[in-house]
Amino acid sequence: MLTLPIKKKWFEMIRKGIKLEEYREIKPYYESRFSKLWQGSLIGGEAIREIKLKNGYSANAPFIIAECKLRIGKGKTEWGAEKDKEYYILDIPGIRETVKGSRNE
Repeated sequence: MLTLPIKKKWFEMIRKGIKLEEYREIKPYYESRFSKLWQGSLIGGEAIREIKLKNGYSANAPFIIAECKLRIGKGKTEWGAEKDKEYYILDIPGIRETVKGSRNE
């Protein structure tokens, strides 16, 4: 399963169902990870994959297992995207699991 670190602000918004997209820059690093997960078909598909969104890098960090679809497009500035910049967009139609970490929150 692909694990992506995410800042607390965005993590909490996704956990509460407020933020329905997560953004990653269009770079070879993400292209290689997403192409493996989506088996080479990065855009235009309806395939849903599970991704672990982890609030930080600690082994004890809280995480969400999110159901995601992948596309390329412009994100919403209120959800952390830069205006008029294209991103890999992980649409999040559902959350399968949320696990609280053992660190102090």
